[in-house]
Amino acid sequence: MPELHELKDSAEVARAVADFASAALAARVARSGMASLAVSGGRTPTRFFEELSTRDLPWDKIAVTLVDERWVRETSDRSNARLVRQHLLQNKAAGAKFVPLANDAPTPEEGLFAVNEALEDISWPLACAILGMGDDGHTASFFPGGDHLNEAIDPDAPLGLIPMRAPDAGEPRITLTLPVLLAADALALHIEGEAKKPVLEKALGEGPATEMPIRAVLRAKPALDIFWCP
Repeated sequence: MPELHELKDSAEVARAVADFASAALAARVARSGMASLAVSGGRTPTRFFEELSTRDLPWDKIAVTLVDERWVRETSDRSNARLVRQHLLQNKAAGAKFVPLANDAPTPEEGLFAVNEALEDISWPLACAILGMGDDGHTASFFPGGDHLNEAIDPDAPLGLIPMRAPDAGEPRITLTLPVLLAADALALHIEGEAKKPVLEKALGEGPATEMPIRAVLRAKPALDIFWCP
């Protein structure tokens, strides 16, 4: 079963997730000289980003990218890259390298090659990946009803990126595939809000992964660390 860390509030969760990520990044740098971190977007991770940005890490040896991204320009309030720049790549983390997942191409399909080229400049596999979870049980951009969902959540698929469109996703998306996330040295799920607890409990039960794609992660990584607060 996953290890569920039930914490008091978002401040405690931010510190705990920052501790988790910091340990993985420091260990990889010590071992390999470089490390990469992939983070999720949305509202939940902002406080975690700010906490992590204050940590004493060898940031000049760390690269940051995203688990997934909306295909929008960074000037958009919907941009996860904008969120990372504003809240994570500050303070001591200002020296980290950042590789966004979106560019100026009209569609993710047209921009995919350039994104893949940019990602070649960071160290793989990831030292750490931090996921979120939506009220519908999606994680990364693995959305129920997504047009490439089966491919994205196949643990035996090739490592890579995939475009994603889904009825509830809003803009077109681009996402790391499940095998990339599973290859990370450390993988965790960051959840906040009382309403997310029953969603998680349902996801841990029976049912297809296509109905609640977070199940694909939970089933492929049984010892997943989950950080939650009400």
